[in-house]
Amino acid sequence: MKFTTYRIFYILVLITVAIITFAYTEIEPPIQNKSTTKKVKNIIFFIGDGMGLSEITAASIVNGNFLNLEQFPVVGLVKTYSASHLITDSAAGATAYSTGHKTNNGSLAMDVNAKPLKTIMEMAEENKMATGIVVTCTVTHATPAAFYGHQPTRSNVNEQLASAFVNSGVDVLVGGGKKYFMERTDKHNLLDTLKKKGFNVIDSISEARNIHEGKLVCLMAPEQPVSLLNGRKSYLPEATAKAIELLKNNKEGFFLMVEGSQIDWGGHENNSDYIIKETIEFDQAIAEALKFAQLDSNTLIVVTADHETGGFSINGGSLENKTVQSAFTTDYHTATMIPVFADGANAQEFAGVYDNTDIFYKFLKVLGWDIPNK
Repeated sequence: MKFTTYRIFYILVLITVAIITFAYTEIEPPIQNKSTTKKVKNIIFFIGDGMGLSEITAASIVNGNFLNLEQFPVVGLVKTYSASHLITDSAAGATAYSTGHKTNNGSLAMDVNAKPLKTIMEMAEENKMATGIVVTCTVTHATPAAFYGHQPTRSNVNEQLASAFVNSGVDVLVGGGKKYFMERTDKHNLLDTLKKKGFNVIDSISEARNIHEGKLVCLMAPEQPVSLLNGRKSYLPEATAKAIELLKNNKEGFFLMVEGSQIDWGGHENNSDYIIKETIEFDQAIAEALKFAQLDSNTLIVVTADHETGGFSINGGSLENKTVQSAFTTDYHTATMIPVFADGANAQEFAGVYDNTDIFYKFLKVLGWDIPNK
């Protein structure tokens, strides 16, 4: 009898443990490390030039206390100093992202000894990925150029960078700077060359609405596009969506860089309205990427800046009235850390505090590529 009682008790204990284990498993499933389960196929990399936390906050307030990037589950902070200065410029900042190397201010995809560095886009092309660049500045400006061109200085090299693009493997290019492809000192019309290479060459993003495959170059202004405040029709969201539509046709995936270029210019002008309008348009472009990523689980979206501009601060305002009162400490860049947001496949890799160069190595990791020594 005593043996039977112990036996019954033992069985009841086993049943209880089994029930608790099952219930816990249902309620608290084990956390999976996405980085060990699947490689990223597509990367959409957003750079808000000059966009710090105050710029983001101001845009959110004016936009009804919401931005699309607020949906991102992973947030980090990035240190932006260059090899030559505590306060980076866009050339060195973009080079850090595109190559994983700190370089001197003014250098484009070159190291401190003016040696060319292979960029993430060049690596993507070697791995048969499609690539694209969409910006609201000239396509030969510092940030976009650092992904396809190699120059020891960013100054007075627009024609050289236009030639570098023609010889690159980039599949989609949208921005300004048409004169550097046509009105050149060497008299070459590079747009004709691009047409011979199979590119659709157009002057406005609306012309691309009937283009659903192939390569695209869209140059919408002779030099820099005007600001939204001065009459530019918003094109960054539609251009981002079109670039994704064209690039996603590649079975090996794609790497797309999108820059909200003129957030920075609003900071240089100490003009909060300029900053806010450009940041909101940039955020609308992010929304287009989020729509795509919701349908493609192999897509990673990363949003950050190259630096903050203006020492922008919010000293007052009203959520109800969607207004901000602002102040500035400088008309140049600052050394403050800038935020990074990540969503989609392997987004958790981008949490934490780290150097801007680390973003390049994180890209290599999530793509499953070999990581060279830093």
